[in-house]
Amino acid sequence: MRRKRLTAKKSALVSLGLLVAALALVAAGCGGGGGGAEVTALPSSSCTALEYEGDGDPDYLIASDFPLQGSSRTQTEQIVAAIRFELDQRQWKAGDYNIAFQSCDDATAQAAKWDSGKCSQNANAYAANDAVVAVIGTFNSGCAAIEIPVLNAAPNGGIAMMSPANTYPCLTVNLPGACESTEPDKYYPAGTRNYARVAPADDYQGAFVAEFAQKQGTKKVYVLNDKEAYGLGVATTFRKAAESLGIEIAGFEAWDPKASSYEAQMKKIQGTGADAVFLGGLIDENGAQLIKDKVAVLGPNDGDVKLYAPDGFTTQSTIDETGPAAAGMYMSVAGVPIDAFTGT
Repeated sequence: MRRKRLTAKKSALVSLGLLVAALALVAAGCGGGGGGAEVTALPSSSCTALEYEGDGDPDYLIASDFPLQGSSRTQTEQIVAAIRFELDQRQWKAGDYNIAFQSCDDATAQAAKWDSGKCSQNANAYAANDAVVAVIGTFNSGCAAIEIPVLNAAPNGGIAMMSPANTYPCLTVNLPGACESTEPDKYYPAGTRNYARVAPADDYQGAFVAEFAQKQGTKKVYVLNDKEAYGLGVATTFRKAAESLGIEIAGFEAWDPKASSYEAQMKKIQGTGADAVFLGGLIDENGAQLIKDKVAVLGPNDGDVKLYAPDGFTTQSTIDETGPAAAGMYMSVAGVPIDAFTGT
């Protein structure tokens, strides 16, 4: 675990190579439109113009679905660039089929992050388009929870959805104490699975951070979350793992993403005697102010009260928006360590 500028593009190329290669199987097995019919573009209100640089005309269409506004933008733009690179490498083909592409935005300027209404709108557009055979996304697990069931029940058969980033465990499994009783079945109304991911789920990430915290000497931790599927999920798995390791949980509560200050909340944490804070959530949820106020009240992150955060904070935006206050905090990555990558 280390604080450094991310090479997200390299990570994205590894993941997207797997995803785009899998589209040959998806296209070969689909029963919807396309395959000779004219490919109709998705709405320009959310998506780029239809992109296709292969020979002849496209047979099918894939879309990416990521927040292209807000603090996650640097990472998501790199993922989209990686998709285009992979399509170029394959001459815009999946097996014998010509594949067009559109990059779609599930964020709004007002929210400056993913938006539930936009996710719903995008999902319905994909489901209604006979040429769409797969969606690469989403970036945020809360958005995935909205889109998966819509694509699963698409009128002409389920549309494949493959994410390089979702880590909320309950999208695919039921973890007692962490998931609702209806998860993950409620995401698959058609009764079959149409969703996969190549990012490790948060039951692994939360447990790893808890083990790492124990090695740093943490005895008593206060756990915060942003109330969203991802943030609450990773906070819950971290808490359960920390408890199993004998780390005392000083408190477990949400922070208000719309608050102008968190100093009162940090003073409350100070009163518990916690020697660490865990932030389950996203930098997009006013995370920079949260970190600044943690340092202002509880001291530097490498001091008496350490600060831990999952991959929702492991972005260049955290460094850019938080400045010196981010120094010394620990952030995890749900994937292969950067120094383990090979190639260019």
